[in-house]
Amino acid sequence: MKGLFRKLFSTDSQAYVTVVSGLPRSGTSMMMKMVEAGGIQPMTDEIRTADKDNPKGYYEFERVKQLDKGDTAWVNEAQGKVVKVISALLKHLPSEHEYRVIFMRRTMLEILASQRKMLVRRGEDPNKMDDEKMATLFNKHLESVQEWLQAQPNVSVLYIHYSEMLADPLPDIERIAQFLGKELNVEKMANIVDPNLYRNRKTQLSSM
Repeated sequence: MKGLFRKLFSTDSQAYVTVVSGLPRSGTSMMMKMVEAGGIQPMTDEIRTADKDNPKGYYEFERVKQLDKGDTAWVNEAQGKVVKVISALLKHLPSEHEYRVIFMRRTMLEILASQRKMLVRRGEDPNKMDDEKMATLFNKHLESVQEWLQAQPNVSVLYIHYSEMLADPLPDIERIAQFLGKELNVEKMANIVDPNLYRNRKTQLSSM
């Protein structure tokens, strides 16, 4: 369902929260940087700094990780801004707000390879669970999240595929601008896309 978006409400950018979501390692940090370049202020605290896994930064707001524990007061401040919320925490966003979610998708093999590399760099065991089991869990999770998103009257969703964005960003950037109902700086957004960071391509993985 490439480029799906639905249930659009007010075009007033201050009336909704822009959310970038997806599985970890699916391109959410890149999308956050793109939306910022387009002209929307990101909600970040810069506690988690750039590293080898994300050399251009994570664009995270630490309090998001407490959504499932009831820390939602900050969402009022996120209206008119963009914030990154991993897919597992979306259902904990308070229902009294309107959200437009840019949901990043990426080939599962690439996500798993990227996660393995990150775990190795951090000195953690990359073999706690084999890739087949992990892929099964991730796919079930994504199905559940998609069903939940579809059922929320206050949430609109646009799905963007990571590799397609890198290969040809302009069509997706145009969809994002239409989805958010804003005039975004297309040129600056396109300049953020860096194919050199695409280090876990499906074609490379299949040849290993």
